[in-house]
Amino acid sequence: MPTEHESVLTQHSELIDEIKETADKLARDGATRGDLKILSRALRELRYAFKVFTPYRRQRKVTVFGSARTSPDHPAYKQATLFGRRMAEEGWMSLTGAGGGIMEGAHVGSGKEMAMGVNIMLPFEQEANYVINNDDKLVHLKYFFTRKLLFVKEVHAVASFPGGFGTQDECFETLTLVQTGKRDLMPIICIDEPGGTYWSSWVEFIEEQLLRNGLICPDDRSLYKVTDDVDEAVDEIMGFYSVYNSLRYVRGKLVLRLHRDPNEQFIERLNDEFGDIIEAGRIEKTTVHKLEADDEHLKDLSRIAFQFDRKSIGRLRQMIDLINDELGEDEA
Repeated sequence: MPTEHESVLTQHSELIDEIKETADKLARDGATRGDLKILSRALRELRYAFKVFTPYRRQRKVTVFGSARTSPDHPAYKQATLFGRRMAEEGWMSLTGAGGGIMEGAHVGSGKEMAMGVNIMLPFEQEANYVINNDDKLVHLKYFFTRKLLFVKEVHAVASFPGGFGTQDECFETLTLVQTGKRDLMPIICIDEPGGTYWSSWVEFIEEQLLRNGLICPDDRSLYKVTDDVDEAVDEIMGFYSVYNSLRYVRGKLVLRLHRDPNEQFIERLNDEFGDIIEAGRIEKTTVHKLEADDEHLKDLSRIAFQFDRKSIGRLRQMIDLINDELGEDEA
């Protein structure tokens, strides 16, 4: 009888066979050379990037977005440097696009050891910054879509500083992925320079054009935080993981892993206050499921589970905030 570990290896083998089968289908489909080049390059880029990131998967990381054109004497650059330093002090690595400006500032703050980079190859602004250049933790990519996948997949928080089209694109894509449940909940922080109005003006647009016209829900505003205070940004990230650790769907139920064990009274409160996001049944304490075998390092955490409606992501974030605030206070 195969062991659980052998079963996992078999599943990996089956997935690799599926990749090979897909490649064979491309030949039968008569795929064009252009399509094949895109698929081949994207697969090679992701394979190599995953190889680089794998040793750091359990290391907390924050992606830092922002303009490559911000000069070192600009307040936003200095703010990014301070943020990278503060996160490194908390044991977090900073992942950036590896360029200059805000990206360089975050790496200056984090230092080489706590820096990772995914550089995009462009005819301009493509040179990696001096902190991460030639480092083993730097990946060079041709496609924006493979790069953007890594920015969101491999991290536990996102911090956006002022930037151009690219920064706005990255911030909105991250929000979209979280809002639609395509990416697990994580802190999304928009950080202005001290006294700056870049992100506060962005919030005005969100309120006036999106919220007022019913294009987002009021609860969606819980998915991001705007501040010009680096300490507040760091506290937001660290606070999010103070009790909450991670989530996973198991047999149709959403399981929240927690560093603290909630008592029955608190479970009742969660059911009372967040019954609107429960599709059926109740929020209940649960134990580790055998399907979580690949998360061995999380087996000793407490767990609560319920049938989540999978659409009220803003409300789920509010529930996690309550868990962190209440159970974190108990620890204090």
